[in-house]
Amino acid sequence: MARMLDRYREQILPAMMKELERSNPLSIPKLSKIVVSVGLGKAVAESSGKVRENKRFTEAEEHLATITGQKPVVCKARKSVSNFKLRAGWDVGLKVTLRGERMYEFLDRLITLAVPRVRDFRGLDPGSFDGRGNYGMGLSEYGVFPEINPDRVTYQQGMNITICTTARNDAEARQLLTHLGMPFRN
Repeated sequence: MARMLDRYREQILPAMMKELERSNPLSIPKLSKIVVSVGLGKAVAESSGKVRENKRFTEAEEHLATITGQKPVVCKARKSVSNFKLRAGWDVGLKVTLRGERMYEFLDRLITLAVPRVRDFRGLDPGSFDGRGNYGMGLSEYGVFPEINPDRVTYQQGMNITICTTARNDAEARQLLTHLGMPFRN
């Protein structure tokens, strides 16, 4: 079982029950899912619709699968946008939705290994909550994850990470993520 999940059940849940003054453990916020996504804008621009044959696409797909442990899903454009030279139905990104044990393992690796390796890191922005208890963050390169060999990365690619919680508001979500070890800026 994931060590962060064990820590949540044994330490964080009882502590938050005291802090929030609630008697029902099911009313305490918990993680529901983590969505990791990669946009493929340059690959779309280079290949004019045939993105799956592009090297950027295949490399991003391999790296995202390595980081998350799941095969990514291809996201398609819903509308055509002439300014971006984009047509409806073209592949524009990749995403992975993590739940359960894999979600906790990914968050553990993100907090303990990847985020501290980010250059000039001064803490995560506490203003990145969406108002409903979800937190979004971006990484400029996915080479900070230890699973990725920096020598094999030919195209620097960023990624977006959205952490969804069952919290009622941002304050509860921040409290949960702080207990889990997210290094927020003061």
